[in-house]
Amino acid sequence: MQSPPPPGSTPTRPLAAPLSQLMRWVYLGLALLFLLLGLIGALVPVLPTTPFILLAAWAAARSSPRLLDWLENHTAFGPMISDWRHGGVVGRRAKWWATGAMSVSATYLLYAVRPLWIALLALACMVATSLWLWRRPERLPSDAGPPRD
Repeated sequence: MQSPPPPGSTPTRPLAAPLSQLMRWVYLGLALLFLLLGLIGALVPVLPTTPFILLAAWAAARSSPRLLDWLENHTAFGPMISDWRHGGVVGRRAKWWATGAMSVSATYLLYAVRPLWIALLALACMVATSLWLWRRPERLPSDAGPPRD
C-alpha cells in the first residue's frame, strides 16, 4: 500500500509501460489505415477526413514518431491536429462539410434502408454527432482572427 504524497508536493503519474513490438505494429497498421481513409475522404464527399486524420495521429503517436512528425508538419493535416490538441477546435468549413455529408447519407438511408428503424437509429446518431460537432469551438481561445478554414 502506497502512502499519500507529502503535502505541497506534486503527484506524479506512473510512466506507461513500453509497448511490445507487436502492439507497435498494430498501432502503425491502424495509423496507416486511418491515414488512407482520411485521404480517400478528401476525395469522396460522403467520407470524412478530419476524424480519420486525428485517429491516424493518435495511433502514430503510439507507434511511429516519424509518421507522427510527418502528419504534424503536413500543410493540410498539421493545423487540424494542432487545433484539436490545443482546444478541441473544429473549423466552420469542416463542420459544414460534415453536416452536408451526414445530410446526404441520412437522405439515402431514409430512402433505401429497410426496416425503417435502422435508418432512424443511424439518423439519431448523425443528429447527436452534429449537435456535438457544432458545439466545438471554431478557433483557439487566443486567436483573434478568422478560423483557418
